[in-house]
Amino acid sequence: MADPRPFHWEFVPQPVTREVFRVTGGAALHGRVRVAGAKNAALKMLAAACLTGERCRFTNVPEIEDVRVMAETLRDLGVVVDHPEPNTYEVSAGDVDWLFVPLEAAAKMRASFMLLGPLLTRFGEVIISNPGGDRIGRRPVDLHVDAMRALGADIDYRYGYYYAKAPGRLRGAEIRFPFVTVMGTENAMLAATLADGHTVIRPAAQEPEIDDLVTFLQAMGADVERTFPDTIEVHGKKRLRGADHAVVPDRIEAGTFAVAAAMTGGRITLEAARCDHLDALVQVLGRMGIAVDCGVDTLAVDATTVGPGAYAPIDIETAPYPGLATDLQPPTTVLLTQARGRSTVHEAIFEDRLEWMSELRKMGARIELPDPHHAVIDGPAKLRGAEVEISDLRAGASLILAALAARGTSTIHGGHHVRRGYENIEAKFLDLGARIERVQEGDPGTPA
Repeated sequence: MADPRPFHWEFVPQPVTREVFRVTGGAALHGRVRVAGAKNAALKMLAAACLTGERCRFTNVPEIEDVRVMAETLRDLGVVVDHPEPNTYEVSAGDVDWLFVPLEAAAKMRASFMLLGPLLTRFGEVIISNPGGDRIGRRPVDLHVDAMRALGADIDYRYGYYYAKAPGRLRGAEIRFPFVTVMGTENAMLAATLADGHTVIRPAAQEPEIDDLVTFLQAMGADVERTFPDTIEVHGKKRLRGADHAVVPDRIEAGTFAVAAAMTGGRITLEAARCDHLDALVQVLGRMGIAVDCGVDTLAVDATTVGPGAYAPIDIETAPYPGLATDLQPPTTVLLTQARGRSTVHEAIFEDRLEWMSELRKMGARIELPDPHHAVIDGPAKLRGAEVEISDLRAGASLILAALAARGTSTIHGGHHVRRGYENIEAKFLDLGARIERVQEGDPGTPA
């Protein structure tokens, strides 16, 4: 495989269209919201489609920036990616003629590294850049690389790229991670589907999005199953077939809108929401005194009786699933500012995930950060409109939640981060009665 440095496809930074959310708070949100497909499932499905040359069709795919970037990355490899209608993608990876994932894709989206396993196991080689993504702490891919090596791959790292080869087929193996890794589990599982022999992965992450990926792989003909809560076993096949699959609902989006109801003292019913995927958050809301009603595929949050300022303070800690998701910690932290007393947050997953709280302080939140993993919140805080900056996807959505409950108007810079993971978030909030608009940076008021 050639050294990528001399060629024209070396990364050249592209200008990013910066966006601003302007939010005027104070309105209680009421109504119904349909939850989109899960970002963290859809991206892995698109990567998994490279395991076969036959057509794969996905429905309930969220219309978000990360999906668009992944689709473009696949097209650059020579994969045919069609988008025949909203929320539907068709992928045919029969002619992959460019086994190189450049820095440009990796810098925009960490999930591009999910192409390592599928391309390596099916085609025997790939050059892939170190990934980017949100700046919320160290998220090393060493565990992915170690898993590929356990399966028999030869991998070198030079000039910011991993050069991976599989002499012959990858070979089944026992893969033991030192700790739970979601993408590491998924990458190892995808690589093992076409490996020669039996693979055991433990501890395997237990997120619902992984089980959704398992369901899709089984539809492709893969011999893969979760044999214990923390164990996934795969018996490799020589080839897989195309399949159709509807992406599971996004539990992080559902959680975000559940918190929106509580923050504004409103009532929101989430359609296509899986309560069983949100048990940790439902328990948090219940401990705070917020009414939650779980249906077959709905979740309703009613904060019209016990509203903001009257919630019970609690202590929370993030953990791998089935614990409280680290992606739900920022919106939950915003909610804790409306509890009547002191709450604490222990962010146990990422060491930089609390940095965004300096922006929340600008809105009147009383938060102390004794160390990078802990926050102490005194409430209830009378939030006020302010000018703040979004640093990452989940912090961005959480600042919007704070602005919806604040007095006055907030200007939230960096709104483009939110488009990476939320489909039409401002339109959904408008339908609930929020006063929100998205504009281009520098535009005095024309909606984007």
